[in-house]
Amino acid sequence: MKTFTARLRGSRLLQALVLTVLIGMVTSPVHAERLRELADFAGVRDNALVGYGLVVGLDGTGDQTMQAPFTGQSLTNMLSQLGITVPPGTNMQLRNVAAVMVTADLPPFSQPGQRLDVNVSSVGNARSLRGGTLLMTPLKGADGDTYAIAQGNLLVSGAGAEAGGSSVQINQQAGGRIAGGAMVEREVPLQLGANGGVLDLQLKESDFGTARQVVEAINNDFGWPVAAAQDGRTIRLQGPADPNDRVNFMARVENLRVTPNEAPAKVVVNSRTGSVVLNSSVTLRRAAVAHGNLSITIDTQFQVSQPAPFGEGETVVVPDTDIEVEQQEASLMMVEGADLVDVVNALNALGATPNDLMAILEALKASGSLRAELEIL
Repeated sequence: MKTFTARLRGSRLLQALVLTVLIGMVTSPVHAERLRELADFAGVRDNALVGYGLVVGLDGTGDQTMQAPFTGQSLTNMLSQLGITVPPGTNMQLRNVAAVMVTADLPPFSQPGQRLDVNVSSVGNARSLRGGTLLMTPLKGADGDTYAIAQGNLLVSGAGAEAGGSSVQINQQAGGRIAGGAMVEREVPLQLGANGGVLDLQLKESDFGTARQVVEAINNDFGWPVAAAQDGRTIRLQGPADPNDRVNFMARVENLRVTPNEAPAKVVVNSRTGSVVLNSSVTLRRAAVAHGNLSITIDTQFQVSQPAPFGEGETVVVPDTDIEVEQQEASLMMVEGADLVDVVNALNALGATPNDLMAILEALKASGSLRAELEIL
């Protein structure tokens, strides 16, 4: 007998997903945070670098050059720069070389001679980069200029083995990392306060109330109008013209403590995973919701049909399928909540699963009962 049962039954909503994570956060008030956690100075940021290079010294796990011809072309070009000429049309059966992309982040104020960590990822069909050495690879910025040179031995965290047609692998082996594998060759020009000492402070989250509080905190600390808000994100500061005084000024600003405005009410629903997250500002106006569960059971039994003795028929298997549909009674339930605890308790009373909750939240939002922004990922 083969039985297939598809059940969509109600369960306690967010027992482990929301209750254990968010309920403890509801009663905690908004605390003052250091300004460096809320905002950054304009221009003080990392810059992405990328480069194309070759990894050599692999143990027969490199690119298959017939399927990745750019690896052979890259090696030929590199050898020509080293004074070695490869005859045209030569079919180099390379197994210990792999073409890779090298990426790194150039921190602000980096100077020539400083070291950067780099990530190395295979471009072709190399099985593993374990034991390989990255050859000198220029790392370029968005403007096409070279800012660092990468080279060194790769550290690959994955491992694998194969024998007799069987293989086993732990983690992936097509990428690795080189700690301090790149050396900065050129700095990114950055002139803070070049316009008479003026600095722009940019909030990570645009909010007019938070911008106002930041301006008040800075001006109160310095005792005179140093800061002025330009919009909900940018705050203009009149800093010192002297570089040393400017550094002290910026450090003082970053360490000021500001209480940000409470985040707007929002419900985030991930339709792919069924995750539902509500922040502490979510409230529900009074509404009535009907929710019913559907249970479908498909039961298949196989019976054998045999012909009479000495008959000309054949023995066959005949399936006997029984389908049962059960609809639980649905009733209107009142839901209302002034804070997150009440909201979660009200939704829990419906006995809905996270997937059912998505439809319920959309309906509550459309009816005007859900006082929050609904974001579906």
